[in-house]
Amino acid sequence: MELEVNPAAQADVRAVAPAPVRRNDHVESSLTRLLEQQAAKVPSDVFLFGGLGAMVASLGLELAGRPRASRFVGMWAPTLLIMGVYNKIVKLGGPR
Repeated sequence: MELEVNPAAQADVRAVAPAPVRRNDHVESSLTRLLEQQAAKVPSDVFLFGGLGAMVASLGLELAGRPRASRFVGMWAPTLLIMGVYNKIVKLGGPR
């Protein structure tokens, strides 16, 4: 029985073409630039602790017998964590 092998696993990594250069038509708008500059000012810990706080609050509401409120607050956690990831990307990449 022959094992299936990913053909890309045997490819030469140096043969991969570099990423294309950004053109001027890929430039962000001034509103996006303003939002990125303001988002970069917020510490990343705010989003992390906000997401963790939402998880703890959701657990507390669930244990208190309020399942609807628990699920509502629990839906904040992924949103806050994604906002933290966006914030980190903006800080590392910087405005264009």
